[in-house]
Amino acid sequence: MNIRHKNRLIKVALYFFYFIVAVFFLFPVLWVLSLSLKTVPELYKVPPAILPETFAWENYVYLFEQINIMQGIWNSLKVTAGTIVGTMIISVPAAYCFSRMKFRFSKQLQFIVLMFQMISPLVVVIPLYRYLSSLGMLNSLIGLTLIYIAISAPFQVWFLKSFLDTIPVELDEAATIDGCSRLQTVVKILLPVIVPGLFSGVLLVFITSWSQFIVPYILIDSPTKMPVSALLVNLQGKLNQITTHYLAGASVLTILPTVILFVFLQKYIVSALTSGAVKG
Repeated sequence: MNIRHKNRLIKVALYFFYFIVAVFFLFPVLWVLSLSLKTVPELYKVPPAILPETFAWENYVYLFEQINIMQGIWNSLKVTAGTIVGTMIISVPAAYCFSRMKFRFSKQLQFIVLMFQMISPLVVVIPLYRYLSSLGMLNSLIGLTLIYIAISAPFQVWFLKSFLDTIPVELDEAATIDGCSRLQTVVKILLPVIVPGLFSGVLLVFITSWSQFIVPYILIDSPTKMPVSALLVNLQGKLNQITTHYLAGASVLTILPTVILFVFLQKYIVSALTSGAVKG
């Protein structure tokens, strides 16, 4: 067996492995999409069919007209957008301080930030309920956004700090010599360099906030203010009929924003993943 033939076999085996992995991850998504387009009799057909016999688009019409799924998606978008903005406003200066400034107890403070990241929302959701109730902020998207920011900020501080650590300090010194203040150095010099890291952080915050369930499920009671993740559970619990196809359709609509955002930001994510290898 010559080297060229051997390399060809390795390449074929590698692509076959890629195909198996892709099928493993994509099949559940395709199955949910198929369920969302089936009628009730098709849901319980034996053996189950991968593709529906007729595409029941009326399932999505029902979600839009009767369940008002777009209201839940709009609520999630508002909360997620506020979380992204608030998290970045807090995380970028904090990451810069930890990366560039040498001060007493810096390591200890970084460890404390890391400890906050280790706290599960499940542990504090009941105290948060009582606290927000005393402030009159239950059923409030603003209160929910503040909690999401507190959940996302600790990890983002560490995440962005790792990118700032890869930038030579000499770049800051050169900007200072040219007359830049610290704020100008961050905005005009450092942030453009870590754009891949910023967009990767935005995507991570988006996914974390969009997929939160237990916090909004406990803190939000009004159906008109529920994020889409909590609305799905109410869809299952309130309808006195078979709802598998409606749940599948709502799940498809729920994952679409994440897929769209990932498609638009994928080049920055790849840059962020490879920048460490290049700069290291």
